Amino acid sequence: MKRAPRIAAIQDISGFGRCSTTVVLPVLAAMGGECCPLLTACLSAHTAFPASEKATFLDLTGQMAGTAAHWAELGVTFDAIYSGFLGSAGQIGLIEDFYRQFRREGTLVLVDPVMGDHGKPYRTYTPELCGRMRDLAAQADVITPNLTEAALLLEEDYADLPRDEEGLRAWLERLSLDGRRSVVLTGVSLRPGAIGAGCFDRATGRIRFAMARQEPAQFPGTGDLFASVVLGAMLRGEPLETAAQRAAEFVQRCAAHTLALGTPVLEGVQFEPLLGELIQR
Repeated sequence: MKRAPRIAAIQDISGFGRCSTTVVLPVLAAMGGECCPLLTACLSAHTAFPASEKATFLDLTGQMAGTAAHWAELGVTFDAIYSGFLGSAGQIGLIEDFYRQFRREGTLVLVDPVMGDHGKPYRTYTPELCGRMRDLAAQADVITPNLTEAALLLEEDYADLPRDEEGLRAWLERLSLDGRRSVVLTGVSLRPGAIGAGCFDRATGRIRFAMARQEPAQFPGTGDLFASVVLGAMLRGEPLETAAQRAAEFVQRCAAHTLALGTPVLEGVQFEPLLGELIQR
């Protein structure tokens, strides 16, 4: 019997609010993966909640190299390496070291270049950090930026965001680095009432769009959910466009379920009752 694919998930963890590791780990587990967290930081709650003097943040940069060294000593190998939100340029250097240590032929590297949303970089993302994220993304097999992050990667003004399929195709081709990496560009809408992703698959050279019904709310953590489903599906052998369609539809169903329950938006989508849909039977 073949062992479960093993994923190094380089993420922060928030004690409250569904995002990063608290989304990545259960989703990949449901999809048949063994998720090994390499934690970058520990927060009492994710940063979309109102600022508070009681909020806690523990920077785990100093533990990352030691964790990697112990894994190497144990002979751990990975089928995928998946990174998300990062707190400093120094962490990006550590991830590059991790690639040199653990990336081998066949290891799928997915970078979710978390840098901003709604046209603005997050407050912790300096121009230096955005530049280093650009360097890291250039080493990936797959990237999953939203539209804001795509503009930052391409060093374009968000105001010049493409509004039609032709413009989105041009951005996808540029983001692919001349076809060297696959791209899933999230937050794309080509018609009212539908949202999803544009995909460039380096294996085929094709561009496709994966769309689902748009729900009337924007939840934190859905980018983590989307990227995790894409990765889990790819590790099961699904083509990129099929994986992206699965992710778009699953995120939509989770959003609709959460809206029906009426829970606060900042808590994220209640994906837990729907995880069974991701299990391969």
